[in-house]
Amino acid sequence: MNRSRLAPGAGIVTAPGDRPVLRTSEGEFLRIDTGHVGPGELVDRLTEGEGQVSSAELDRLVAAFEEAGHAVTEPRRPPLTGRTVHLLGDPVLTEPLARFAAAEGAEVQSASADDVAGLAGRRDTALVWCLDSPVPEGLWDEADRLPARHTAWLRCHREGAHTWTEPLASAPGDVTAAHVRLRRLAATAAHRELAAYWAGHRTPDTGPHPTEPAAALIAALLTADLIAWASGAPHRGSGLPARRRLRRIDLRDLTVTEHPVLPVPEIAPLPAPTARTAP
Repeated sequence: MNRSRLAPGAGIVTAPGDRPVLRTSEGEFLRIDTGHVGPGELVDRLTEGEGQVSSAELDRLVAAFEEAGHAVTEPRRPPLTGRTVHLLGDPVLTEPLARFAAAEGAEVQSASADDVAGLAGRRDTALVWCLDSPVPEGLWDEADRLPARHTAWLRCHREGAHTWTEPLASAPGDVTAAHVRLRRLAATAAHRELAAYWAGHRTPDTGPHPTEPAAALIAALLTADLIAWASGAPHRGSGLPARRRLRRIDLRDLTVTEHPVLPVPEIAPLPAPTARTAP
């Protein structure tokens, strides 16, 4: 039988002359009513102590910790265990992302543009496409179809000194790359210029390219989005959910700003014109 241990991030704090307090993984402090159980007995039972003492009251106390999620009996599984992540794009970004995703338990595989259509319909699978440049017209059209078949789709790209990480899409109705383009065009008065920039009517790129710290930051943010997808949780703590969050990373000072973005509803086609008869 596996012994209970404090959950990752949780701990028991004992101030001199006071009762023990549980510090949760979220940073809250909760007083513990140990009843007739000695605080040392509880600590030993939930840590690497000997924990030889056992009683029905101690068992009930430990069971309460487990029920509330503050103690676990099984070793922690990496959050991306059982998930496959296909990486495509520029090595300056995909290489650190491959390391981070693998460290969190993912099976990481390289992909090519020709592989994208074949990933459709694979649940527990994500495609991540990272570009150190603007996105050429039409490049992500095929990948935008993946969420409708329940394959996760995550991407990032650079425009000048800014790298954008777009919302993770994993289900029909999620935000696609096409939606992000439409929302960004609608949000700026320079929509014609932005569209021309995306279409390639611009001078040669002068960077800046991601440095090693910048690439690590971008990879960490993408990994966090993958973890949110794998856990099924909309988000943790404050901030926007991963499926509705557009981030902009300034490569000059590594500041990150978040912007909410929603999918763009489909518009019904206009009715065909009816022929008029001459009076």
